[in-house]
Amino acid sequence: MRLLARTPLAPLLLAPLLLSGAAFAQTAAPAPTPSPASAAPKGGPAGTGVSGATNPVVSSLAVTVGRAVGGGQLVTCPSKLSVSRQAVCIYSKQAAAQARTQIRTSLASRAAGEWKLSGQSGSLLVKNAAGQIGAYVLIAPLSAQESLLVVDAVNVAAAPRATAAPAGVVKGQPYLLGKDLVGVVNVVSLGAGKFRLNVPGETALTVTAGQKTAQRAGGNVDLPLAPVSDGKNLIFPLSGLRALGCTVTDAPKGVTITCGPDSVGVLPIVF
Repeated sequence: MRLLARTPLAPLLLAPLLLSGAAFAQTAAPAPTPSPASAAPKGGPAGTGVSGATNPVVSSLAVTVGRAVGGGQLVTCPSKLSVSRQAVCIYSKQAAAQARTQIRTSLASRAAGEWKLSGQSGSLLVKNAAGQIGAYVLIAPLSAQESLLVVDAVNVAAAPRATAAPAGVVKGQPYLLGKDLVGVVNVVSLGAGKFRLNVPGETALTVTAGQKTAQRAGGNVDLPLAPVSDGKNLIFPLSGLRALGCTVTDAPKGVTITCGPDSVGVLPIVF
């Protein structure tokens, strides 16, 4: 793998998913190949081209990704890109479709599923040595034969938003607070542990804390798990969103909930 010293890419403009490929291609010409002595940035492990401050999982994955695409050039991640400080960005002289195939093949069983695509851009979740989701790869085309690859860690150790599990929750199952659903589901407290959930275009669903049976005009609906409440907030099981006609898909950090034409990214609570 030939990862070169990081090159600033401050002038780049972001596109809907990652950044504007045209702007990147016009403003970020590859830097000249440095001598072997300068191939590894100062402070990073010799021969890896990855900063020593980077998460070890990210470092290892970045090396694997770089090798999969036949080498690449480490670049400074654009400041407007929503990634962590430990993210690694790689410029590759390969078309996005070809790079995706080679990366997926190289990762083999480490990949958690397949690429999630939006046009030619996409994301791929990657498992760590323990078999848990530990990192992800993003890819965006810069031109017909150039791509930007982003490797970053998935923050699975986020601090819980509740200090204790409310009575009635099933440990190990993902839940959402009512406020997590803002933008896709309208949640209204009716008092006495009852809440009305409404998705535009769907019939409202009334749920009661501690009960798996919900009410909808015309009959009852059985939820996979009972919603609960801490006395004020609704704590709704992620699996129950199907009763509202919503879909849930994995995202690099958390999940994406889609209800009708609207979607929102959230990080569920697991008690």
